Amino acid sequence: MYSSAYVWAKVISYLEERLTPAIVSTWFEQAYLAEYTETSMTICAPSQFCKEHIERRCDGYIRDAMRDLFSQEVEIKVITDEELDQLRQEEQVKKSVPRFNPSYTFESFVVGASNRYAYNAALAVTDNPAGAFNPLFIYGQSGLGKTHLLYAIAGKLQQRFPDYKIVLVNAETFTNELISAVREQKNFEFRRKYRNADLFLMDDVQFIGGKSATEEEFFHTFNELYENKKQIVLTSDQPPQEIPLLTDRLRTRFGGGLICDISLPDYEMRMAIIQNKAEAIGMKLPNDVCNYIAENITNNIRHLEGTVKRISFYHDLGMPLDLPSVSRAIKDMFKGGAHVPTPALIIGEVCRFYGVEENVLRSRLKSNNIVLPRQVAMYLIRKLTGLSMPDIGKEFGRDHTTVLNALRKIESQVKNDAALERALKDISSAVNSKV
Repeated sequence: MYSSAYVWAKVISYLEERLTPAIVSTWFEQAYLAEYTETSMTICAPSQFCKEHIERRCDGYIRDAMRDLFSQEVEIKVITDEELDQLRQEEQVKKSVPRFNPSYTFESFVVGASNRYAYNAALAVTDNPAGAFNPLFIYGQSGLGKTHLLYAIAGKLQQRFPDYKIVLVNAETFTNELISAVREQKNFEFRRKYRNADLFLMDDVQFIGGKSATEEEFFHTFNELYENKKQIVLTSDQPPQEIPLLTDRLRTRFGGGLICDISLPDYEMRMAIIQNKAEAIGMKLPNDVCNYIAENITNNIRHLEGTVKRISFYHDLGMPLDLPSVSRAIKDMFKGGAHVPTPALIIGEVCRFYGVEENVLRSRLKSNNIVLPRQVAMYLIRKLTGLSMPDIGKEFGRDHTTVLNALRKIESQVKNDAALERALKDISSAVNSKV
């Protein structure tokens, strides 16, 4: 197919043979062929007046030119420079919208006691963006469905509002794009991309903590979006008050909407996830196989799904779906932290390390030789199990504020205390050897 420049030059020559020089000069001197295909052409005119004249008086001549010169019947569209700029901006926005994974929907999200609150909040955001909960902050350890909910929100709102400018990004990408923008002197383009969004979603926002330039840019982006009543959704592996090195002004803004957590799935939810995933790929797993997986993989939905995919792969190669065959095929999937230690196991190992009785550790005694082991136990339960602070508090008859203070104390102290750092590693190793 000929280039647009060549086709337009031939059309102008054709018109010069049939129209007066004044007409060609007046109406076509600054016009050009913006887009061209075998069935259509888009002509860009310098003004609305020029556009209307070409449409009314010259459309037939241009059709004749295309028919006589190239044997083509084309649809002709005439637009102004301003309209062309608008079309290109809209096209750029469309290209910038992520292609959301069709499997990450609200319908495919398995809801249970551990995630119902976060699920309902995410759904409410799609019903009333920037009106229900803004910002919505979802936290929980990796592999529990936070990213799934982000994409479900984005996909749902994209269906409801096709013209929405949706930006879904993780914190690392945001930082890298900012670095590139500064280096290439494209700060304006960077800010326009993020601050013009109708829906802004950021995954793993905890990674901006301690990055001063990123935090500064994110702070102003957040403020502009919030003030313009644009929906903001953030995910993190920790609640705002526990994100290391995060500035107080961002902690305050993150907590200004709704904060909800996703905790570890219970047995019933793990069974449902396994069965749903198997059915989605056309595989029917026996109950004893589902039970075997659910009892052995307890801390990560992504790990559950990966296990089902592994079984499907071997089944396609001829492996029967009986328990002995499946257990052999996936035995290595249980290595590397698939099991989660119980709070009781962690408390027991802390007591053994420090030489403290469990009933004393769980008591309200506040002597120095008890307080530190108790805080270490709370800290390790949080790190090794992902339990929420209220649930950890219940283990010790305390509220979540006490747990939060313990976490902050250990996190602060371990930075400058080599003995405490070794203690945490030794206790963690002892715990992991027994799960």
